[in-house]
Amino acid sequence: MSEDHTHVQDFFGARAADWDRKFPGDGPAFATAVAEFGLRPGDRVLDAGCGTGRALTPLRAAVGPSGTVLGADLTPQMLTAAQQAGRAAEGTLLLADAARLPLRDAVLDAVFAAGLIAHLPDPAENLRELARVVRPGGRLALFHPIGRAALAAHHGRELTADDMRAEHNLGPLLAGSGWQLTSYADEDARFLALAVRRT
Repeated sequence: MSEDHTHVQDFFGARAADWDRKFPGDGPAFATAVAEFGLRPGDRVLDAGCGTGRALTPLRAAVGPSGTVLGADLTPQMLTAAQQAGRAAEGTLLLADAARLPLRDAVLDAVFAAGLIAHLPDPAENLRELARVVRPGGRLALFHPIGRAALAAHHGRELTADDMRAEHNLGPLLAGSGWQLTSYADEDARFLALAVRRT
């Protein structure tokens, strides 16, 4: 499921301008996922692979004016769409690769990642990079506004036992990358896996 950077940029760049119109009903799912994430006022959070920034508004609401919200994406057109939607006011947008973040070690309290894991070229190593920038005890949310079965059906695929996001695969993948899976929900209307950065 991983893709090289050029393919990712080409795919999302061509779709950025219409992305929000294509998924107009996702806002409440993002807000609910952020609410379940357990952020606190003053937290420092990264939206990794932020796309058009649909999570930035609920993330800002969760951490408040004293918190820090960063949105990082590999595709310039997605960040432009986020700016045009007014979401740059909610946080700082970074043109950056989630696999090589321009951030210091342990500088964040949390990482929120919507739809990111399927596009990571080396999931174990890339999840380790997300762990690097989060303090011990910090949190990770892997989110998608529809569940695995619905997403597979949307793409004309069937779920297989080797699906990286299946709980029996994701738990060990996270464990090998510095995280501990603490919560897992795979329902028709959402996918949300929560993990804690191991000390």
